[in-house]
Amino acid sequence: MAIAIDVVSDFVCPWCWIGKRHLDTFAAEADVERRWHPYLLHPDIPASGVDRAEFVRAKFGSDERARELGAGVTAAAKGVGLDIDYSRISRIPDTRDAHRLVRWAGGQGRADVVAEGLFRAYFNEGRDIGEAAVLADIGVAAGMDRAILEELLAGDADREVIDAQADRARSMGVSGVPTHIFANKVAVVGAQPVEALRQAAGLATS
Repeated sequence: MAIAIDVVSDFVCPWCWIGKRHLDTFAAEADVERRWHPYLLHPDIPASGVDRAEFVRAKFGSDERARELGAGVTAAAKGVGLDIDYSRISRIPDTRDAHRLVRWAGGQGRADVVAEGLFRAYFNEGRDIGEAAVLADIGVAAGMDRAILEELLAGDADREVIDAQADRARSMGVSGVPTHIFANKVAVVGAQPVEALRQAAGLATS
């Protein structure tokens, strides 16, 4: 029987991409069923997004401090084979539409592929994953139908669902991402190494 893992994540969180890579490694050695759930790291960002440089300057106090923290993240990413290029990221988007895309992809068994595409588009390619055209490209690359995606993204389908699920995650006590919940019982918070995932699944090596 597959190990059910609920993945609470956001696509502008670099640690979520790193955590996904650890989970990918674990999934290569165990039968895993991932179920993606939205988390809004920046729930108050407007639909048009915000300038990243201004946002991080306000959050961390200075460009220098932001670069110091970013260097630690990029080093951790390189350790698992990921290339994060902050120099290419100009905006921080509202990720609600990205979460809608993953929800729709899940109905077609493509959620994992779309999630990877979202992380790569944002952190490696510097694309704005708040834009419908970019999201449609990612969906099509995963095998989804462009015309249907464009129609869905232009409307409000599942917006309330995404907000409700994100609110529910916070009400359940999820305050940091990624959070991986194994079989509705054991939660692993943060981009924990593969051994921590094995322990949560009851498959720890001796």
